[in-house]
Amino acid sequence: MGRPLVQALVDRGHDVTASTHRSENVSVVETLGARPALMNGLDEAAVRQAVLDAAPEVIINQITALSAPSRDYGKWLETTNRLRSEGTKTLMAAAHEAGTRRVVAQSASFMTEPGSGPTDESTPLYLDAPEPIRTHIQANIAAETLVVGTPGIEGVVLRYGFLYGEGTAIGPGGEWATAIESGDLPIVGEGTGRYPFVHVRDAVTATVQAVDRGGPGVYNVVGDEPAPQAEWLPYLAQILGAPPPRRISAEQAEEQIGVQAVYYGTQLRAASNARAKAELGLSLAYPSWREGFRELFA
Repeated sequence: MGRPLVQALVDRGHDVTASTHRSENVSVVETLGARPALMNGLDEAAVRQAVLDAAPEVIINQITALSAPSRDYGKWLETTNRLRSEGTKTLMAAAHEAGTRRVVAQSASFMTEPGSGPTDESTPLYLDAPEPIRTHIQANIAAETLVVGTPGIEGVVLRYGFLYGEGTAIGPGGEWATAIESGDLPIVGEGTGRYPFVHVRDAVTATVQAVDRGGPGVYNVVGDEPAPQAEWLPYLAQILGAPPPRRISAEQAEEQIGVQAVYYGTQLRAASNARAKAELGLSLAYPSWREGFRELFA
């Protein structure tokens, strides 16, 4: 999300300060036309100073630690969970001190209770999920509560779907695409989990719109067409010229991959984007994952 989002904001005429915790990315930020701020999202003093120096009217919080792949799902999420809870607390305090008008923050649309039918922003979250899913959901809830509940700030939470596109796991050279090509990403059980995909370009557009559109609250930023695992995995495998994905049972998936594979593969529910369309003016260049996948891997 970072680079295309900064570019889109600059192109729209915004005066952008973009943070990075890697010194080698300072020149990248400058090339995009933004002002770099070198900071670690878990360093309270650094975050406060960066926000006060920028004195922003709007803050967009996209900080995660998800770019490096990991075979251990819980370990992979540890730093992001801290950034969601501890980091957001620091950021919101600094935003309040700096007189920031609005904060737009990243969250996830795929953390609702299992059940039937599509979900919306009011659907109960999966609070009794097995670990490590539960800790991640709790961290997201903590972040969302801080964003929408800080006095004097318009808090907007964007619950993105599974991002696909350039630079994502579901993009050329991405972790998921590579696993599909090698036959390592299986269909779990009947593959009835319905993935709420969203193209990264549409996620960027929605985020830019949220800078000055929509009231405070939570919005699902997802495509129009839910994607059952039993449909999207073979479809993408065919586009990639990969072998048809193998099938494994829920028990095998939990043992070999983790409980998250069972949740996503068999229990995930479709998510509605009706509120984002009505209030943020969400307009999708890629309403269907089918056309998005075809173009991405053409």
